[in-house]
Amino acid sequence: MEATMKDVMQANPYEAALKNFDMASDQLELDYDIRMMIRNPERALTVNIPVRMSNGRIESFVGHRVQYNTARGPAKGGIRFHPNVTLDEVKALACWMTWKCAIVNIPFGGAKGGVACDPKKMSTQELEHLTRRFTSGILPLIGPAMDIPAPDVYTNPQTMAWIMDTYSMMKGYSVTGVVTGKPVSLGGSLGRNEATGRGVFYTIQSAADVLNIPMKGAKVVVQGFGNAGSVAAHLLDSAKNYVIAVSDSTGCIYNKNGLDIPKLIMHKSRTGTVVGFPNAEQITPEELIATRCDIFVPAALENSITPENAQKVDAKIIAEAANGPITPEADAILFEKGVFIIPDILCNAGGVTVSYFEWAQDESHVFWDENEVYSRLEKIMKTSFADVMKIQRDRKVNMRLAANMLGISRVAEATRLRGLYP
Repeated sequence: MEATMKDVMQANPYEAALKNFDMASDQLELDYDIRMMIRNPERALTVNIPVRMSNGRIESFVGHRVQYNTARGPAKGGIRFHPNVTLDEVKALACWMTWKCAIVNIPFGGAKGGVACDPKKMSTQELEHLTRRFTSGILPLIGPAMDIPAPDVYTNPQTMAWIMDTYSMMKGYSVTGVVTGKPVSLGGSLGRNEATGRGVFYTIQSAADVLNIPMKGAKVVVQGFGNAGSVAAHLLDSAKNYVIAVSDSTGCIYNKNGLDIPKLIMHKSRTGTVVGFPNAEQITPEELIATRCDIFVPAALENSITPENAQKVDAKIIAEAANGPITPEADAILFEKGVFIIPDILCNAGGVTVSYFEWAQDESHVFWDENEVYSRLEKIMKTSFADVMKIQRDRKVNMRLAANMLGISRVAEATRLRGLYP
């Protein structure tokens, strides 16, 4: 993506997660004993996944599931299929999920999973076999009261349906609450597909209100036009903002007068790329980063903004739709430049919030309409933004540190109350 592969390889996301944890813990003056109880993952499982491919040969893949902390409730976190998946990446994502769930004050702990593979080169049948074998491998860790997976990078509702079915076959009865992000016909929640992007939109509204930036006519750049990025772009476009540049894994496009987002979404669905969209010029990733705008939405992978390109960012607000898109070193540069960052563990928490709604609906067997889902989501996201903003103002720290302080303090309090067993 916009960071070079060398940058991504050098920036270990787990080290970045621990660095942010330590900074927040220092600000909180967190008790040493509590810090040692919550700083590291509770458990991590790595599994070998043999899959018979379409050519008849068996290939072996490596998968991970990390449960970072369950002091506040069952572990919660997505599963991603991507060539660059590593155990450290999954640990970092599980760490961020822990604080994220606490920030929006839902009764979940943090987890994450991933398989190192290239889903773009695999058939539907191969992906199904991979998913079911991986589910079998992590079966001892997952369950509605233990650990509830969800979609992430290059996984989707169909992936979750396969996981739910595999788990249910092992149990001997249907267990809809073992995953979220399922198809609605299998107990999924209305509004789940838009949840992450909609949460991004709600936090941008809150930030624009605080900074007195009009939410009409603002210029927007979206890096990563997947589910979260495209939904956020569509909602911002519907609110009369101008989305002037977007990118995906194939390239970047720009129109100074604003891109037609509904038509771009159809173009991407039809062609699999944003490249070649009419009335748009192709630009480089470096030019996209440097495009002057009011709102920049990094919605791709982690470590997209590094010390090498952070100085080129020309935005008033950065809304982190992706997990860990800014390295700690780049974070410091942007803070010095006066950029207002809505940190990932707040900004993209809409997905896990509606996942919680889905789990609650499955467990109670009572389902809500879309308007109720969106209303509840907006209230939680804007309340959580205000909670983080209060810490930011009271403690005079940046938004990332404030968000980490809020999430970590809530997990620390739960840990303190529960005590140490035995």
